[in-house]
Amino acid sequence: MLDSLSAPHFRPWMRTWLLAAAVYNILWGAWVVLAPDQLFTLVGMDPLTAPGRGIWQCLGMVIGVYGIGYWIASRDPVRHWPIVFVGLLGKIFGPIGFIWTASRGEIPWAFGVTIPTNDLLWWIPFALTLRAAWKR
Repeated sequence: MLDSLSAPHFRPWMRTWLLAAAVYNILWGAWVVLAPDQLFTLVGMDPLTAPGRGIWQCLGMVIGVYGIGYWIASRDPVRHWPIVFVGLLGKIFGPIGFIWTASRGEIPWAFGVTIPTNDLLWWIPFALTLRAAWKR
């Protein structure tokens, strides 16, 4: 009985996915903070000016902080399920917000180029990790 309590209750792939999410989010966040105009230029938009530029950089900082949370959660993904849950919510609501904003013509659809790697890629592994936590 003691062995089952001390044994990890998560699969190694969960750790791998969370570490990948951590690295991705930290790098993406740093990119937005350090080169805030680059994504806008890549999708053919004018760079933001103040205060939008600062808000965009703050978003990059938040994304980077999520990466730190994923790094922590990777140590025991099932135990740290709330971090995974909050991350999944962000990765669901991000595309919803994008679709809402783009459909109103407030940003170009090209800005959604980041949706597959920022959000969609992580839905299944995060959801499966949460499922394992629920079963536990």
